[in-house]
Amino acid sequence: MILVTGATGNTGSALLRELHTRGAGPSRGLTRDAARTTFPGTAEAVEGDLTEPESLKPALHGVRSLFLVSRLGPDREIIEAARTAGVEHVVLVSSITVQTHPHLRPADENLAVELLLKESGMAWTILRPTQFASNAAMWAAPIRNREAVRAPYADTGLPTIHPADIASVARVALTEPGHQGRTYALTGPEQVTARQQVEAIAAAIGRDIPFEATSRREARAQMAAVFGEEAADAVLDVTGGDVNDELLRVRDTVSQVTGSRARPFRQWAAENADLFR
Repeated sequence: MILVTGATGNTGSALLRELHTRGAGPSRGLTRDAARTTFPGTAEAVEGDLTEPESLKPALHGVRSLFLVSRLGPDREIIEAARTAGVEHVVLVSSITVQTHPHLRPADENLAVELLLKESGMAWTILRPTQFASNAAMWAAPIRNREAVRAPYADTGLPTIHPADIASVARVALTEPGHQGRTYALTGPEQVTARQQVEAIAAAIGRDIPFEATSRREARAQMAAVFGEEAADAVLDVTGGDVNDELLRVRDTVSQVTGSRARPFRQWAAENADLFR
């Protein structure tokens, strides 16, 4: 039995679809409201809340493999709950910033979770994805309202990854041998700038989208009001303010693990065009 956390999110939902289409055996998706949630095929919706590890006991019963998205709850307690329940293998979603920006607090927190898992006694596989293509969904409201998209570091290209590629790597790691004890840095197939992302979305919806490059100061003020100053600075650093070769590097890990080429951003834009119409 495989349990997928974050099952209603971009990566978790894609993973459940893959497990179903590939005939990977019984699976469960963790959700706060099982009565209102339906997953593909025979995947079972089970209730639980990562912020309350005690609530996970029924969902973990009989589970041997766990897909875990880090930092959605008290990870030490979540990992211990999995170990106590008899989980044998955990595929953990961490972040590429662990290796590109280890001095940032979010990266340090992700590394701490990785170490907790490694010390748990369970087998592990760690996924370190770069920027998600689905982050572009934050532009959906202004685009629908025919307003300009405004972004800093407009021409800094990052190897943005499609969440379905993270799911594909996770599916292989969960169901095929040879991936335990491995850490995979995951990127998309090419660097893509914020300006190019908006152009791809415009092509997908069939109309022009105005774009305006903004300053770091302006972007920071808006982000800090929502996330706090430290988090705003961390995001701005890894999206253009403090890039390095390790962050910008395009990797072929997705194709090596899955046998299929990583999906470009324009594919994500085409698949999610309705968000922006």
